[in-house]
Amino acid sequence: QGLLRLARRSGQLNLAGRGLTHVPEHVWRINLDTPEEAQQNLSFGAADRWWEQTDLTKLILASNKLQSLSEDVQLLPALTMLDVHDNQLTSLPSALGQLENLQKLDVSHNKLRSLPEELLQLPRLRSLLVQHNELSQLPEGLGQLLTLEELDVSNNQLTAIPTSFALLVNLVRLNLACNQLKELPADLSAMKSLRQLDCTKNYLETVPPKLATMASLEQLYLRKNKLRSLPEFPSCRLLKELHAGENQIEILNAENLKQLSSLCVLELRDNKIKAVPEEITVLQKLERLDLANNDIKILLSDLGFVSFLKKGTQELLKYLRSKIQDDAPGPNEEPPVTAMTLPSQSKVNIHAITTLKLLEYSDKQAAEIPEAVFDAVGANPVATVNFSKNQLREIPPRLVELKDSVCDVSLGFNKISSISSELCLLQKLTHLDLRNNVLTALPEEMEALKRLHTINLAFNRFKVFPSVLYHLPALETILLSNNQVGSIDPLQLKAMDKLGTLDLQNNDLLQVPPELGNCENLRSLLLEGNPFRTPRAAVLAKGTAAVLEYLRSRIPT
Repeated sequence: QGLLRLARRSGQLNLAGRGLTHVPEHVWRINLDTPEEAQQNLSFGAADRWWEQTDLTKLILASNKLQSLSEDVQLLPALTMLDVHDNQLTSLPSALGQLENLQKLDVSHNKLRSLPEELLQLPRLRSLLVQHNELSQLPEGLGQLLTLEELDVSNNQLTAIPTSFALLVNLVRLNLACNQLKELPADLSAMKSLRQLDCTKNYLETVPPKLATMASLEQLYLRKNKLRSLPEFPSCRLLKELHAGENQIEILNAENLKQLSSLCVLELRDNKIKAVPEEITVLQKLERLDLANNDIKILLSDLGFVSFLKKGTQELLKYLRSKIQDDAPGPNEEPPVTAMTLPSQSKVNIHAITTLKLLEYSDKQAAEIPEAVFDAVGANPVATVNFSKNQLREIPPRLVELKDSVCDVSLGFNKISSISSELCLLQKLTHLDLRNNVLTALPEEMEALKRLHTINLAFNRFKVFPSVLYHLPALETILLSNNQVGSIDPLQLKAMDKLGTLDLQNNDLLQVPPELGNCENLRSLLLEGNPFRTPRAAVLAKGTAAVLEYLRSRIPT
């Protein structure tokens, strides 16, 4: 009765997570029945004037055990929002079609096999969420919902999309991920307001050329399909993110890339791409380029490319632009006479030291770095050091000799078990790659690395989030996947106002603190592969902004 009394005043009733197997009848009749307090108490304070009650506008019945909804839902005509997600519903009442004020309907995470035709009569519906059900088809007339702005039908068993979708000209977000779609109707191009289209994890082999005319499109997700080439997007001048990883793309068409002038993120990992066209350098706004796990051979043979990959997209593009003008030695030319041959028959590339400021001794399986490698530096300033893919068990002591100039150090794929004080003296360090070692902790002395903004600690043996990271104010990227981290401190993370990327995939997080949602500077938060129960995989799949919003909604008030 207390909840109902509050609901009459506020117009909102939240019965989520109460183990309900059915909705009590007086919930449906809350607008009709005379309140109990009116019959028992004839002296009212200002707060108890039941005759001034508000009609129910929001009803939340999420995370219960409901198997059906009563047709009595029609007794709540003022409802603007109905949330029944995470129940056991197998069908919806036709009476839903009479809720003419309904703007948001969330029936996700149920067992629905169909949607009632009456649903198409809702004249003000703006958000329809039906993801994670058992739908094999959608009503043919779904396009009648002309006011719809958000439609999520992901994680169902859909094999086709109704052609009437073309009528949804106000739709802004459409999620078709994780279905069984083999093709997209070309008529989708009529959705002139669409900004986000997610077709992840279907069976698409091509994308209709007409989709290239979707002038408002900003984010396009095509991951985990069967695409053999990147679609053309001549009219998509606003496209900012294109995710096409885990396909079968072999060739990047230079002309296609030129048209994507607003692109910030281009994700093409896990394809079969053999070469990167130089035209990629015209993408002046590109911030993130992911080409991991492809068949690229042309650029990877160049010493400079690997180092610039670690520095980030802008540095890589700058480097590629310079390569266009460079008169690089041909493949059959002899190496420069200044190359110094070591006893191990490995060469120190003096040209790389003097021109690229790069000191490289990688992929040699060496237990230590030969003295001659450091001797070759002389008085030359070195900005980038790459000692990855060796058998190093400690930080090379002579690294400290480069402290006045080095800003990028790669020691990944070694056997380093602890960080020595020498590393902490490299106070100009901005990028540090320590992935694939056997580290369990970081020393507090690393707090001296005030300029460090990227650290890669993936595939180590951390059981605790390294506390010194909380005290590095310039950090923008923390990569800590594939460790055994069990908890994080959201309050300390919130204080790191530069932090934009936090990768904690495949750790031992049993729970995600809701306060993490307050870290609104995070642009990329990766949490998949942990044992926590919430947020669910469906929330994680929506991306960082949705995860942070979900976490904020769970902060106790």
